[in-house]
Amino acid sequence: MVEFIRRTLIGQFDAALCMLHQCLAACPPEHWEGQIASASFRQMAYHTLFFVDLYLSPSQEAFVHRELHQRGGDEFQPRFSDGLSQNETIAYLANCREKAHAALAAETEQTLQGPSGFSWYPVSRAELHLINIRHIQHHTGQLSAYLRRCSDALKDKSALPWVGAGWR
Repeated sequence: MVEFIRRTLIGQFDAALCMLHQCLAACPPEHWEGQIASASFRQMAYHTLFFVDLYLSPSQEAFVHRELHQRGGDEFQPRFSDGLSQNETIAYLANCREKAHAALAAETEQTLQGPSGFSWYPVSRAELHLINIRHIQHHTGQLSAYLRRCSDALKDKSALPWVGAGWR
C-alpha cells in the first residue's frame, strides 16, 4: 500500500510542478515583474518553490538554505523575497522536482503516518505532502490567470493545459 501512495503522490507532485513549469516557461520577459496580488510574478514563483523545497524536507531544522536562497531570499521573512531570474527559477523547479522524487521514495508507512516535521502543521507527513501540492496549485492558478490576462496567445486553454498526473 505504501508504494501505491508514494506513486500517487509523485504523480501529483509531477503534475502540479509541470503546470507551474508551463507558467514559468510561458511568461513573457516583460511580465516577469508583473503584479499578482501583493507580489510580482517573480516573487510568487519563488515563494511557491521555496515552500515546496521546505516541506519536502523532513523538518524545518533539516531544511538546508543553499546558495540560491542567498540570491532569491528567505521566505521566513515577513515580506515576499526578491526571487530569482526566470531561468534560475526554472532550474529551481527542476531541483524541487528531483527532491520530490527522492523525498517520496524515502517515505515509509511509519514516516507518512508520523508528524509533519513542522510545528505549525500538526498533521501527518502524508497530509503535509497533500498540503504542499495544494499550495503549488493555488499559486499556479494565480500565475496562470495572470498570464492569460496578459497575453492573447495564452488565452487558449491548450497554451497552459491541465495536467492530471505525471510530467508532460
